[in-house]
Amino acid sequence: MEIDRSELRWGVEQRLEFIEFRLFWEGHVNRSDIMEQFGLSVNQASSDLNRYISFAPDNMTYDKSARTYVRGPGFKSVFGKLDAGRYLAQLRSLEEGLVDRDDCWTTDLPAFGSPPTPARGVHPETLRAVVGAIRRTEAIEVNYQSLSNPEPRWRWIAPHAIAFDGFRWHARAFCMTDDCFKDFLLSRMLEVRGTAEAATIAAEDADWHSEVTLEVGPHPDLSETQAKVIALDYGMQDGKAEIKVRRALLYYTLKRLGLDTDPSARKPQDQQIVLLNRETSFPAQPAERIGEA
Repeated sequence: MEIDRSELRWGVEQRLEFIEFRLFWEGHVNRSDIMEQFGLSVNQASSDLNRYISFAPDNMTYDKSARTYVRGPGFKSVFGKLDAGRYLAQLRSLEEGLVDRDDCWTTDLPAFGSPPTPARGVHPETLRAVVGAIRRTEAIEVNYQSLSNPEPRWRWIAPHAIAFDGFRWHARAFCMTDDCFKDFLLSRMLEVRGTAEAATIAAEDADWHSEVTLEVGPHPDLSETQAKVIALDYGMQDGKAEIKVRRALLYYTLKRLGLDTDPSARKPQDQQIVLLNRETSFPAQPAERIGEA
C-alpha cells in the first residue's frame, strides 16, 4: 500500500516507523513498547497501533496468549527500507558510546564488539567554530599543526563541509594561504580566532562536488572458490562492484581499502580486492591537493 506521508505529522510517522522496526527485527511489538519509547498514554499508543494496522493489515496479528502483536507471515515494509546497515550502525554507535541504550529502538540486542578506534582530540569549541563558519559562509583563522612544519602556524581557511575518512574527522576548506581547497584535520586545529568574509564559495570546490566510480573485483590470484566468497562479501555482480566516492575523498578511500598500492605488494588473502579501473580512478592533480594539510 502506498503511504501518503504528507498526511502524517512527523511524530506520528516516527512512531509508525518504530512499530515497523520492532516487528521486523524483533518479531513483536505492544503498547508498552511505544509508551516507554515516546512517553505516550495507553490511548495514544493504541491509536498508533490501530493506525499502523490500517496501513498494513497483513504485517501483524495479535497473539492472545503472549498478549502482544506479532509479525505476520506476509510482512512487507511500508515505512521505508529496513536494511541491515541501519541495524548494524546502531550496534556500532552503542559500542562506541555515541548512543545511549535508552535511545536505541532495539531491546533484545545480540552480544557485539568492534576493534577500538584511537580517540581523536577534537575540542568541542573547535568543532563549534568550524560548523558556525560553514553555516555563515565565513572564513576563520586557525592555529594549525601540520606534518610539514615543526611549529603550528596561523592561517585563514573557509570551511564548507565536514568529512570522515574512517578514522579521523576533517574540515574541507579553502586555504587562503595556499590558494586551494584542502582537508584540515579538526584534531590539529589548536586554536581558532577571528572571522572574515570567505574568499570563495563551496560550489567552486570541484573535487568535492564531483564523483569517481571505483570498480573493484576479487584479487586475480585467489582461487575460484575464494573469489566467489569475496564477491559475496562485496555484493559483486559479474565479478565486480562499483563504489562511488567524492573525488576529494578518493585518497582516503583508496588507502582504507588497500587500493593505493600495487596489488602484488600483499598476499592475495590479505589484499582480497583489486581496483579494476585504476587508470581512470587515480586523480590527475597532486596528492596533497586532495590529501590532508
